[in-house]
Amino acid sequence: MTYPPLNADERTTLTAFLDAYRADVLSRLDRVTPAQAAARLLAGTDMTIGGIVKHLAQMEDLWFTHKLLGRDFPAPWPGSEEQWAWTSAASDSLDSLRELYTAACDRSRAAVASLDDLDDRAELISFGTDHVNLRWMLVHMISETAQHAGHLDLLLDAL
Repeated sequence: MTYPPLNADERTTLTAFLDAYRADVLSRLDRVTPAQAAARLLAGTDMTIGGIVKHLAQMEDLWFTHKLLGRDFPAPWPGSEEQWAWTSAASDSLDSLRELYTAACDRSRAAVASLDDLDDRAELISFGTDHVNLRWMLVHMISETAQHAGHLDLLLDAL
């Protein structure tokens, strides 16, 4: 991973870390074949490389397009059905997974850029309780993306 700037402001630091992990996720697709991306590589989990990438694309759209901006889910997401991304990825090409994730990340970047302040709150509530602020959302997506980048490393090690 290329480290973000060492002395940037808070917003730049958060978005740079998220972009670094996004780039790491995409780089993992360069190391696998379509069959490897669709395969269950570890016996104890149904996770696949393709499923992780598609899930992360869905989470980008859930948090930034849907929750933050209050917009409907863009195609291809069937509403809030989270398992669909995991199970449908087996039939996706590497190029389509890359394009799906890149497009979702681009929408997320635009959503973040549309808000002036890290304290700005999401349009929709989260966890049934409150409207999270942009700062919380960025930290959450850094955590989510980093966690799944680690899962990708484990799956790649199993090849």
